[in-house]
Amino acid sequence: MTVRTMPDTIDPDDAWRAVLARDRSCDGRFVTGVLTTGIYCRPSCAARHPRRENVRFFVDGAAARAAGLRPCKRCSPDEVSRDERAVLAAIAAIKAAGQPLALAALAQETGYSPAHFQRVFTRHTGLSPAAYARALRSERAAEVLSEGGRVTDAIYDAGYSGPSRFYEEQEGRLGMAPSAWANGGRGVTIHWAVVPTSLGAMLVAATDKGVCRLSFAEGREALEERFPKAELVEGGADFAALLGEVVAAVEAPGDYAHIPLDVKGTAFQEAVWRELRRIPAGETRSYAQIAAAAGKPDAVRAAGSANGANNVAVLIPCHRVIRSDGSLGGYAYGLDIKRELLARERGGKA
Repeated sequence: MTVRTMPDTIDPDDAWRAVLARDRSCDGRFVTGVLTTGIYCRPSCAARHPRRENVRFFVDGAAARAAGLRPCKRCSPDEVSRDERAVLAAIAAIKAAGQPLALAALAQETGYSPAHFQRVFTRHTGLSPAAYARALRSERAAEVLSEGGRVTDAIYDAGYSGPSRFYEEQEGRLGMAPSAWANGGRGVTIHWAVVPTSLGAMLVAATDKGVCRLSFAEGREALEERFPKAELVEGGADFAALLGEVVAAVEAPGDYAHIPLDVKGTAFQEAVWRELRRIPAGETRSYAQIAAAAGKPDAVRAAGSANGANNVAVLIPCHRVIRSDGSLGGYAYGLDIKRELLARERGGKA
């Protein structure tokens, strides 16, 4: 009998880091076999970590059982597939209804208690069922508006009870206000600087609304291409304080919510960027999870494109998105920087 261990596309070192971080987003991608105890666990299992030399990784529980291991009673690794089926069934029900459904009804449909299903759904999508339904509704309205539809029609067709409810949910949405990204930055002053960091030379640019560009190995020429009609000003007293906050956030990654941004994209791109900012430091999500959290679980490829279209590295943490098989995937500034950012957020070094 051939036992299926981890596929070549999954780096065992990345898998071990996920285990040390108890990364729930890796549950279902592989299981951790502990040879000395004869059990296998989810990557997020709360049990004491085994020694690395006693660990083997398997693609699923069946492969681990074929190797003579038994499932952990504490984390029940074989329940992951059931959870995924329940979440997909709930997503289908929410989409069919076109509006938020009662948690009790979703739980009954999937065979879970309401409290447990809330935890399962949130773990898989990053949103509660109610928040997921709201995001889906907002996305439907935004699509109609982006196609030139009437605001009132878009609001009611999306399932809102009235305009006030729609605008209440849109408050704070990325890109709702005029942005430097419109019309090549016409009429906008952008302060910028290139500063040294432990990850290499970093370009930071900001309007009076917030950071509009953060990248590595770029300079003024790149800004001129992106904002050909903006007034570019190097440095500035007010900008210096913001720059210091940005550099500190890059050197010690964590919570970036306090740093203002000035970004602009399509409705779906902005939904993806919002979900990226909701990923806790030290955790990762797959493209499929981001697509689901953004309200379009079938748009995995589009979620990847939106991730790649992010113009503010680190502060919109696209480095926290990895492939469903657990591998790092790509990164605009190289995998070494992505690997280092993730390692820092998990409290270690790459």
